Amino acid sequence: MDYQKRFKVKPGSRVRLDRIDPGFKQGSRKAGEAQAARDQERLNALQRLLYAGTRHSLLIVLQGMDTAGKDGTITHVLGAMNPQGCRVQPFREPTHEEATHDFLWRVHRAVPACGEVVVFNRSHYEAVLVERVHKVVAKPVWSKRYGMIDHFEAGLAEHGTLVLKFFLHISKEEQLRRFRHRLDDPDRRWKISESDYTERERWDEYMAAYEDALSRCSTEAAPWYVIPADHKWFRNLAVSSIVAERLEALKMRYPEPTADLEKLRREYHSAGGR
Repeated sequence: MDYQKRFKVKPGSRVRLDRIDPGFKQGSRKAGEAQAARDQERLNALQRLLYAGTRHSLLIVLQGMDTAGKDGTITHVLGAMNPQGCRVQPFREPTHEEATHDFLWRVHRAVPACGEVVVFNRSHYEAVLVERVHKVVAKPVWSKRYGMIDHFEAGLAEHGTLVLKFFLHISKEEQLRRFRHRLDDPDRRWKISESDYTERERWDEYMAAYEDALSRCSTEAAPWYVIPADHKWFRNLAVSSIVAERLEALKMRYPEPTADLEKLRREYHSAGGR
């Protein structure tokens, strides 16, 4: 399957999430997990190239309703990479200092440096999602932010950052099942809060907000992908495959050594090396 073609939001198109099946999958779980393992090997090699070259960076944006699998996706994708060149940046409710600046201030400070991979667990899109749904700011304010986001992401791409954005599309029914599993699992109960359930009451409002964000902010420079997330193994497969394919398209090469290799070889041999 061409995951990029299947799940990419075509720039200028209108997204209707109720027409996208969050339970979609292809193939068997066994085959999918085997392919995902091969993709992890690809990601490991590609991240080494990225880190060594310092010409590019990678920003992965993860958004989705509670239990959609942001943490699981991070574990799967970054688990294949060297921690030295990777970082996860969560975005929670703005601090007082952050709230006194424009909404992109804290985001710009967190973007990847050259050679680095950064995953945003939630992101600057909260400014047109949570702040819209909860009416933290008025419509004349949040409605202007889509253009500001596009401009911001275009600047990152121009600087050499590969921006990949994934909306993990989970069904309302699957979310409720995962909430139940959390309640029954002593090791995961700590993740449950009352707000998880109260936010479900705003499901339709969130879907409308996501549809606008996906439709208005999927560009060639920074595309959105809508990933069916009811099946965790397929979610992981789709995301890892897309990330690997997009990194391969950069055609990265290891940089030429700056040291005089012949001189170092002579010194090695003179020191008794074999």
